[in-house]
Amino acid sequence: MLGTLPIAFLAAVAFGGVAYVFLTPFFSGEKRAEKRMKEVAQAETFTRKTRNAKPDVVTSRRQQVEETLKQLEERQKKAKRPPLSVRLPQAGLDWSKQRFLTISGAFGLFVGIAAFFVGMQIYFVPILAFAAGYTLPRWLLSYMKKRREAKFIEELPNAVDVIVRGVKSGLPVGDCIRIIAVETKEPVKSEFRLIAEAAAMGIPLSEAAAKLFDRVPLAEANFFSIVLSIQSKAGGSLSETLGNLSRVLRDRKKMRDKISAMSMEAKASAAIIGALPPGVMTLVCLTSPQYIELLWTTSTGRMMLFASLCWMTIGVLVMKKMINFDF
Repeated sequence: MLGTLPIAFLAAVAFGGVAYVFLTPFFSGEKRAEKRMKEVAQAETFTRKTRNAKPDVVTSRRQQVEETLKQLEERQKKAKRPPLSVRLPQAGLDWSKQRFLTISGAFGLFVGIAAFFVGMQIYFVPILAFAAGYTLPRWLLSYMKKRREAKFIEELPNAVDVIVRGVKSGLPVGDCIRIIAVETKEPVKSEFRLIAEAAAMGIPLSEAAAKLFDRVPLAEANFFSIVLSIQSKAGGSLSETLGNLSRVLRDRKKMRDKISAMSMEAKASAAIIGALPPGVMTLVCLTSPQYIELLWTTSTGRMMLFASLCWMTIGVLVMKKMINFDF
């Protein structure tokens, strides 16, 4: 008996130990914990794979953005010297190129004939006719274009704010653009009406907005088309992006006004210097006409007058280039 009891005790202890080793994990929850850890480990592995895949997605989006910016930069370079048929719509005119050239030529011919019958020297008549038929119409066209662009810059931030508020309230972008085409001021009103009509015909909104830069060659219009193009390709919050664009446009306007105010003194000085010789000449003509009439009655005087006019023109152009800041 004494020999069998220790053996039975040892057998029971051994059986209990084996049972404890194999059965305890099931009752204590260790198996469930291991299973949960395996699930977490698999999720972490999937997350790492996703993180490893994210740079590819970011790279593709970055490539799309870079391609869009390159295309818009190329369009901006081509728009620096547009042909006459493009500059006419940019100035807000619905004329054709033939009509503009016909009116310009007729006006130059009329001025030349009038100058001839008035008694002007024969070699001055072609110069005056060329200035009236070629230089003056193109200067007026450039003036109308700049005035229209200034009005567009003034109203564009308000139009962008309309889109931001409309998108935040749940309206589609197309409806916001149609609201702008009805309620805003010119020329933003007509330009956004063209975008809305193009979108209604089935043209993608990004492509319709990209044509805005062709009609209004401004950096602000380019920014707007860039935002819509990038958002259509890469996604993102349109309201937040356009809100940032509106803020940038207003800051640019403030900077432009500040530069204009700081350069106003230089512009006034240039205007006084440029107007001083013609003013002095006019006063001398009124007070002592016999003294100054040698400038147009003798060949030497006419040569000196023509040379002085050329030098004054060059000086005015140089001063204009010095006081105008591109921003």
